[in-house]
Amino acid sequence: MQRVNPDPVPGLKSLICFLPVTEFLNNLFFIFQRVSWLSVLDIMLVTLIFFVLLYSLRDTQAMALLRGMIMLIVAITLITSLVELSAFSWFARNALPAMLLALPVIFAPEIRRTLERIGRAGTFMPVARKTADLDLEETLHAVVGAVTRLSARRHGALIVIQRLDHLDEHIQTGVQLNAKVTSELLLQIFYPNTPLHDGGVIIIDSKIAAASCVLPLSASGILNRTPERQMGLRHRASLGISEVSDAIAIVVSEETGGISISHSGRMLRRLDPERLENILMAFFRPTGREPQAGLFSRLFSGKLRRKED
Repeated sequence: MQRVNPDPVPGLKSLICFLPVTEFLNNLFFIFQRVSWLSVLDIMLVTLIFFVLLYSLRDTQAMALLRGMIMLIVAITLITSLVELSAFSWFARNALPAMLLALPVIFAPEIRRTLERIGRAGTFMPVARKTADLDLEETLHAVVGAVTRLSARRHGALIVIQRLDHLDEHIQTGVQLNAKVTSELLLQIFYPNTPLHDGGVIIIDSKIAAASCVLPLSASGILNRTPERQMGLRHRASLGISEVSDAIAIVVSEETGGISISHSGRMLRRLDPERLENILMAFFRPTGREPQAGLFSRLFSGKLRRKED
């Protein structure tokens, strides 16, 4: 019996399969030929804008809003392109511009915090004299000593150390002291049931500017989606003051005695006294002629999430 060749033209099937690949490669080469360095720069700038936007909105309530808006826009686009609905298409075309105009209103707090961080990125801490260095070192040692003893006794505390951004608005909410920072004074302020133990202490240079200060609570929503959501108002206030300024906030938990530190809307927990002192020294006593506070702040905020696990 004669066998029938299913492929009358040898190699025709492989040639047909190869044609789409060749066409794809030709289109790809055509695109690369039209790409110039200006096109690459254009793409990189757009990518950078989206990266900064998403990075600044990470772990915030605004991220959920952004996802909802993207899903809504995609759904409207699919409906209007797949199904011919005249009235709905007219409504979508007129509603989308209004939605874009509403973006600055919806994301106003996040935009404000991002612009504040950009404004602080190029600032440098002034180079201190030897006498100021000695006072600063003495102040940090007093703070660390007080925090260590408060942690051992499980006395809650919230200490805010001012850096470049002024905290006059929050100082006015407390009792102004203008006293030299000492471990004994901090211990007395945060002793339970004393008149000044509620609220936060704000330190400027080597002075306790005020105690029992009312600080803003965190508006980022980080504590609502992490194991730290059971924390009290002190931890939320420490995050809140670090979101609206470049200050450093130190918290002692009243329940566990754990030591935490907040900066740039991020919290680093379960610190021992030695590690706390090293972090404070890195922020306020940078090595080298040019301060590295901005660089350390970026490294700090990027590594906090991994260290909390």
